[in-house]
Amino acid sequence: MSKKKVGIIGCGNISAAYMKNIPNFEHLELLACADIDVDRAKARAEEFNIPHAYTVQELLSDPIIEIVINLTIPAAHAEVCIQVLEAGKHVYVEKPLAVTREEGLQILEVARRKGLLVGSAPDTFLGGGIQTCVKLINDGWIGTPIAATAFMMGKGHEHWHPDPEFYYAKGGGPMFDMGPYYLTALVALLGPIRRVTGSAAVSFPERTISSEKKRGQKIIVDTPTHIAGVLDFHSGAIATLVTSFDIMAGTQLPNIEIYGSQGSLRVPDPNTFGGQVLIRKGGSDWEPIPLSHGYKENHRGLGVAAMAEALISGQSDAHRANGELAYHVLEAMHGFHDASDSGKHYVMQSSCDRPAPLSPDSVL
Repeated sequence: MSKKKVGIIGCGNISAAYMKNIPNFEHLELLACADIDVDRAKARAEEFNIPHAYTVQELLSDPIIEIVINLTIPAAHAEVCIQVLEAGKHVYVEKPLAVTREEGLQILEVARRKGLLVGSAPDTFLGGGIQTCVKLINDGWIGTPIAATAFMMGKGHEHWHPDPEFYYAKGGGPMFDMGPYYLTALVALLGPIRRVTGSAAVSFPERTISSEKKRGQKIIVDTPTHIAGVLDFHSGAIATLVTSFDIMAGTQLPNIEIYGSQGSLRVPDPNTFGGQVLIRKGGSDWEPIPLSHGYKENHRGLGVAAMAEALISGQSDAHRANGELAYHVLEAMHGFHDASDSGKHYVMQSSCDRPAPLSPDSVL
């Protein structure tokens, strides 16, 4: 079986999951990692038996590397993605695709010019939980989807993350941190978005870090931390989405529910690959539905494997976590903020294909 040679740039907190998972996919071979802190790259290479620990430039210059996974901080996503593409390599980046719409469009334009693929997290929508829900909708179990609700509400990353500052800088906040999971799942379930509106607020202008190693340090908040939005889809469905770092006492609201003309569907947490799927029809109670698809555990990197499958097979629709989808989500996230500032709906300028479903027996 042909394999695509992979390098990782960025050896921080999230890199461990990719480094653990990449060798388990049939189409991927992890050969190198790099970081601006070379010692950190060397430590990760030793920990996960990666053959090469490089500087960033060394990785970009290695002709064997075909796909680069960009795990840098969001503010560096666009710069690094463009460097990778200019070096003649395909790139897959952690979410969000970029901080600004302009940067996102620039990434896509360079990729088109170079004839290369861009992919972006999240790829959790390819997991068994959401793919089961996609199949249920496609098979007509709830009739025509009419509406949806989605809630991501918690008390903020300063309570657990070792370096939470960037979550409260521009390009951070609950919408840009967790919104990609929810919006990508909604597009996978309902198709592309036509317009959005919303309200956004900074509930606590200053946050105090309570996690180690920076316990007691203060963060000045520079991005909305509570966003309530409404989405109109081209399919006709209307969804409500709330993302918040300001819910200090928790909630019992579901992550995502889809409401159809013949039933309702409860979708698992889109930040996971598996989870429980529930369906309710008529006056019946909620009933659990066994997952029809695999990839139920933490399979971060699944989107990279799908990219590699597309490159090997030549089937473009296999590249499901693609740049067009990621840009559509990025534009929608900005759209909520724009709508709040202007008091008007934001009409989406981009679109994307609804990602092709995986077959239940897919092996990537």
